[in-house]
Amino acid sequence: MTDPQPVGERVARALGDSFSGALHLPGNEPYDTERLAWMRVVESRPAAVAVASGAADIQAAVRAARDLDVPFAVQSTGHGAVRPSDGGLLLRTSSLNRVVVDPGARTALVEPGALWSDVIAAAAPHGLAPLSGTSSVGALGFTLGGGIGWLSRRYGLAADSLLSAEIVGADGTLRTADADSHRDLLWALRGGSGNFGAVTRYTIRLYPVRTVYAGAAFFPVERGGEGLAGYLEWAPTVPDEMSTAVLLMRMPPGPPIPEPMRGKQFLCLRVCFDGPASEGERLLKPLLDTWGTPLMNGIAEMPFAQSGTAIAGPPPPPMVAAQEIDLFHELPREAVDVMVAAAGADSPAPPMSTVEIRHWGGAMAAPGPDAGPAAHRDAPYSVITTAMIPGPQAAEGVTGWTKGLASRLRPYATGGTFLNFLIDPARTRSAFTEANWARLTEAKRKWDPDNVFRINHNIPPN
Repeated sequence: MTDPQPVGERVARALGDSFSGALHLPGNEPYDTERLAWMRVVESRPAAVAVASGAADIQAAVRAARDLDVPFAVQSTGHGAVRPSDGGLLLRTSSLNRVVVDPGARTALVEPGALWSDVIAAAAPHGLAPLSGTSSVGALGFTLGGGIGWLSRRYGLAADSLLSAEIVGADGTLRTADADSHRDLLWALRGGSGNFGAVTRYTIRLYPVRTVYAGAAFFPVERGGEGLAGYLEWAPTVPDEMSTAVLLMRMPPGPPIPEPMRGKQFLCLRVCFDGPASEGERLLKPLLDTWGTPLMNGIAEMPFAQSGTAIAGPPPPPMVAAQEIDLFHELPREAVDVMVAAAGADSPAPPMSTVEIRHWGGAMAAPGPDAGPAAHRDAPYSVITTAMIPGPQAAEGVTGWTKGLASRLRPYATGGTFLNFLIDPARTRSAFTEANWARLTEAKRKWDPDNVFRINHNIPPN
């Protein structure tokens, strides 16, 4: 006989006294706030939202979801949300944000709800920095998904710097994966996302970075074709200390964008150089000489902690967006022309949209022997097409624009993607090499044979 008791009440009963954090059910005022992800493409309506107050709560939540056989999802900020947790248990870890830095070992012990801003702030007084993403992004999800940041050409992907993780497995057991114990699990966590358990804390490497030469410069979008082609000739000549991206972008129409730039299109260069400003200027000069005088130039020497905002602007609010990512061995002029036609001066690009070419390679392409499955390491470029969806009536047109551009570029692409930027769960397998996918499914069969952790970029056990 089917149990008539609502799922949320069954979850509450299963958690009982073993859960010390807050539990929110539909109709409870905080429920509608706590259930929301930052990426609003997915709007979950779980049967219950449990807000963890410690590792024991995480363990209790995993056990309850497993015993009740209800969908289970873990969320800190929800930047990587790709599947709804409807009718299930959503575990929030955002209140667990402690960071402890060991300056001698150059490591940080991080709780699962910490944002990159938390880690950066803890590391900066010691002259250290993590391989971070946008300051408002959850550090754990970014790291488990691979993690390309502005220091990655110099030091590698964030996943490569994951040293250990304390994790609750599908069986409810708390264990530690590190170089001495469960090395196969640690390997899978270095890019396999949240498929293998719920992390309660983890340790990452930090790097001796105090200041960088970084920021963004804006140029007339009419120079887009020449600018992109010149960038693709110049990028392979720079050392690993230089990370860059070039974008065709239409700025949002209101604050915090400066008045003269609102709603207009630009060619934008983003830069982060781990070295002195004089050397950074020398490296950029050949490119900027061909681009001409920028309309606005914010590239300067600054503390690493300030560089994220200088490069990409303040963290955006929660959004509904359409996004496509593909990787490329090369981008011939024909591909450049496709991008300019879609996003250049006379294009029908949506009001808030970007087409970004990012330069990969460097340390990302030369991982150590213990590197995990994250990324296709041989691809030197990505193209990420993003457009905000301002309302339901605009969804079809915006999605059509991003998908249309991506489909026109795919004849030049490798077929690979990257998990952190991928919002289509149907393409999850394309984020890994075939060899790594096979090894990941083997790890999934061992550590989560019943696919308890499936509300994510799922790696099925079969």
